[in-house]
Amino acid sequence: MYVILGFFLAHWFLSLFFHSFFLHRFASHQMYTTSKRGEKIIYFLTWLTQGSSFLVPRAYAVMHRMHHTYSDSEKDPHSPHFFKDIWQMMWHTAKIYSSFNTGKNIPDPQFTAEYLPVWKKLDKVGHHMVTRLAFALLYTMVYIIFAPNAWWFLLLPIHFFIGPVQGAIVNWCGHKYGYSNYNNGDHSKNSSPWGILLMGELFQNNHHYAKDKANFAMRWFEFDLTFFIMRGLHSVKLIQLKPAAAIIRAEDQDPKVMVVSQEKENRA
Repeated sequence: MYVILGFFLAHWFLSLFFHSFFLHRFASHQMYTTSKRGEKIIYFLTWLTQGSSFLVPRAYAVMHRMHHTYSDSEKDPHSPHFFKDIWQMMWHTAKIYSSFNTGKNIPDPQFTAEYLPVWKKLDKVGHHMVTRLAFALLYTMVYIIFAPNAWWFLLLPIHFFIGPVQGAIVNWCGHKYGYSNYNNGDHSKNSSPWGILLMGELFQNNHHYAKDKANFAMRWFEFDLTFFIMRGLHSVKLIQLKPAAAIIRAEDQDPKVMVVSQEKENRA
């Protein structure tokens, strides 16, 4: 039991970290810089941890930039407010992602103007069905060997689709449930303590307020684990946080200052 539980948690959090750290905060928002070798290593680890559900960074980044520009409007690739359930939203998102990845749909130039990481050979291998099936078989073999009973096999679909599952949870819950620190003109929300368990990704209202800031936590009770890992990597010079991403403002520490700051912005 402990082997399976450990395997599931390791896969969940490693995949989630590289999803947030590389796909979201680097590919989509360019919150930090790193060497070409460092980028390749992070790119490879993203593929390795996502495995059977690897999301090609370029297609992911284009969709995410669209999401910020069209947040919760009809042009948003994955706003939960236009679908009956999370499955319809996931299917709609998957179709848009696939169209960008295959080149069938050419994104607006505004979404490709900033740097997009591309590793054609790894993208081709990682996106290939044979590779995805090989990872799925590997996960299944772990369960065949170590699962104490058949009930544990119900976790396998999460392993198979872990990248899209994590993305769907963030997109659905992060724009439907929770509280708002800022009036961003959309439905983005913060969810605590789930924002902590999702390594900062469910502080969507904060992120939509300051999309270039690496720390998604704004209030004293919010905690963004991904940012703290990034700050550690920055301190040992494996990455370099950009000034706009690394800045710590007064409203991040004191909710009273935050409210005053927002009122001033609203009046302006």
